[in-house]
Amino acid sequence: MKIGILVSGGGTNLQAIIDSVEAGRLTNASIEVVISNNKGAYALERAKKHGIPAECLSPADFPDRSAFHQALIRRLQDYDVELVVLAGYLVNISPEMVAAFPRRIINIHPSLIPSFCGKGYYGLKVHEAALERGVKVTGATVHFVDEGTDSGPIIMQKAVEIPDGISAKDLQLKVMQEAEWVLLPAAIQKIADGLL
Repeated sequence: MKIGILVSGGGTNLQAIIDSVEAGRLTNASIEVVISNNKGAYALERAKKHGIPAECLSPADFPDRSAFHQALIRRLQDYDVELVVLAGYLVNISPEMVAAFPRRIINIHPSLIPSFCGKGYYGLKVHEAALERGVKVTGATVHFVDEGTDSGPIIMQKAVEIPDGISAKDLQLKVMQEAEWVLLPAAIQKIADGLL
């Protein structure tokens, strides 16, 4: 199965997928391209180090959002991508893209949806909200992408206990290590094996 990965930042989830492929834990899947909206994203360097085509497609380089979304869809189609993986991608996915890749776009979100998700909940903000609310368990969710924000059908979830006194930054890392980096390759494997 040919995968295209969309990223905006450091690419730690991308690295987890690359490591899983290279170690033979993730089979029947190949990363065809990594695309970022941010030309300074370290994720692009990670991809290049592993011989994976890496490109920047930024909304700022197009006359409007519609032109950007059309270009993104075309680029993914150029690589014959069968599954689009959002791995820390901070650009809203257009209805056109959802239509171009029906039930073939997945996202990782750093909470147990439906908690701490939707508009405005991304990155550190998710963990700050969880700590502010005083929840004892958080985690991560992999879900199919639909036209809403974090509203598509859930594929897999993994819970992570929140220790007393932990900072939002440390909680973010704990959720990545214990949930995100495990879940995302596992969900891709399920799809590659035709189990979803």
